Amino acid sequence: MAKPPEKTGATVPRPIAPPPLSQHLRELASRPDTWQVLARNLIPVVGIYGFGWSAALAVFNYWFDGLTAIAAIVAALIPRALRETQQKSDGATWVGNVVRGAAIWILLVGIVGLPYWIVLIPLHDLLLGDELRRELAHSPALWFAFGSLAAGHFWKAFQSGYDAMPDKELKQRVRWDVYLLILRAMAMFVMAAHGLAFILVPLLALLLSYFEIWPERALGAVFGDPSRLYEYDPDDPASSRRRR
Repeated sequence: MAKPPEKTGATVPRPIAPPPLSQHLRELASRPDTWQVLARNLIPVVGIYGFGWSAALAVFNYWFDGLTAIAAIVAALIPRALRETQQKSDGATWVGNVVRGAAIWILLVGIVGLPYWIVLIPLHDLLLGDELRRELAHSPALWFAFGSLAAGHFWKAFQSGYDAMPDKELKQRVRWDVYLLILRAMAMFVMAAHGLAFILVPLLALLLSYFEIWPERALGAVFGDPSRLYEYDPDDPASSRRRR
């Protein structure tokens, strides 16, 4: 008698295929808010073709936007993490908490934002080149624009209520937000095709718009059921089986 197949450990979450293009087009036409998202992501494209922006500046806009959003989410989580891990007997001072929180923030931004650091390797000519440095150095308006963009992300993160959410809801919300930002970084790898930046920047704008308009479909295509992201625990193989 043949032995029954042995059960293995964790199973890979099944991706969820997105609906057909016709359904996307119908939804796009019926939702006015989607056009605002599309218009915002197309600003660098208009800058390239209408105002002489360099491809490096357009790509830096997307890169900086995603990285500062991750930094803002991590910063919003730090006060809760310090409060839940600190013992009353520690006797930590306010200054000590600030220093400790800043060190943890830098470490987590380095880890969680790793895809954004890795993408600098294939895009070093664009994001680390002299052309971009010259544009940023000689344009206070760009500094103000990017500073406002970063401030907006930090304001949104601290207003999201991470500090008061139950643990289950917090895991779901944070993973939803961070996984989408990681997908943005992965999408930027399409810009590694040197010499095609002026063609690929519009493609990147459309792809990032898709992530914002239909986040559940983008997450489902990669991570499985987006409504159950909170269940995944890398230290517990059974959590992967529950996501099937």
